[in-house]
Amino acid sequence: MKGASNHTLGQAKSAKQDEFYTQLDDIEKELKNYKPQLHGKTVFCNCDDPFESNFFKYFALNFNILGLKKLIATSYSKSPITGKQLPLLDIEGLKPEGKDPYAVIISEVPDHRNRGATDITDVEYLLKRKANVAHTLAGDENYAAGDFRSSECVALLKEADVVITNPPFSLFRQFVSQLVEHKKKYLIIGNVNAITYKEIFDLIQKDELWLGKSIHSGDREFRVPDHYPLEAAGTRVDQDGRKYIRVKGVRWFTNMDFESRHEDIPLYKRYSAQDYPKYYNYDAIDVSKTAEIPCDYDGPMGVPITFLDKYNPTQFEILGSSRTLGTPMSQLAEKGSYSPGGPRFYLPEAKGKFRRMYDRLVIKRRT
Repeated sequence: MKGASNHTLGQAKSAKQDEFYTQLDDIEKELKNYKPQLHGKTVFCNCDDPFESNFFKYFALNFNILGLKKLIATSYSKSPITGKQLPLLDIEGLKPEGKDPYAVIISEVPDHRNRGATDITDVEYLLKRKANVAHTLAGDENYAAGDFRSSECVALLKEADVVITNPPFSLFRQFVSQLVEHKKKYLIIGNVNAITYKEIFDLIQKDELWLGKSIHSGDREFRVPDHYPLEAAGTRVDQDGRKYIRVKGVRWFTNMDFESRHEDIPLYKRYSAQDYPKYYNYDAIDVSKTAEIPCDYDGPMGVPITFLDKYNPTQFEILGSSRTLGTPMSQLAEKGSYSPGGPRFYLPEAKGKFRRMYDRLVIKRRT
């Protein structure tokens, strides 16, 4: 199946259609790299309808295996998709109509049938019979109930050690800024283009944020509400009528460390001026693929932003990006000889023309 373009994310952002539900398989593949770091911790899923979120499902089912201290999940609104496993109306502590945003706080998942392990029935049993596990949210004068910026959700954030969720695409900058302000560990889903946001790039450059381990290429499938328009190529509807959309450029963003992040990128190619041309408006060579970084060049190099999938901070230093470095072409070349489009690097071409490059990170080998 063809993947949906990044334009899909732009449409979602413009329409505030941020209800993308991460698949359980993607969560499991990434979370296995951080299990020791979660032991004894309070995990907060603050952009997740607990009864539809696979983040909530993962942590509730693995609560005892991970040795969690507490699990907190908050809902911005009632679920836009029909619940199957955990019916909202049966949850103790919530209003009978089940229409208000709510929070679920779990500090234990007992094995109520004494089978030696817990499953979804134990989670359901707990939620149906313990009234203080769930409560509705009211919001405040600035933000609606369940909004991660509301005073209620910020108070819950302060209780947490780790935030793990899929935040709204349209509020990614604000979401990360809040996590940094409150000095939280986090693992969140975002689009690779967020690397180019100034706030995000500053954190990456200071080695205070990096990309996760399990997603380095391709696209990922998300479940979307029934009202979501399926206009992109990478969509499907399953036999039960549930809608899914595939999105390119998805990445995990985190400040939780993992071992392979410190492995050197193997370098094989040798530098030559012919293979690695210099930019016209910045003193660095262009490297079109991470695998083609020359092993014998010590100067600045422009690499694709996907370089961060394999970035080892002890092997390379990040000097900046094409959005912050380079002389404006208006100062160097005649009008009409290049395609304008904001700060970018350009390579010279034949007949006095210049080709605008995609976003580049500028790196340098550490010695």
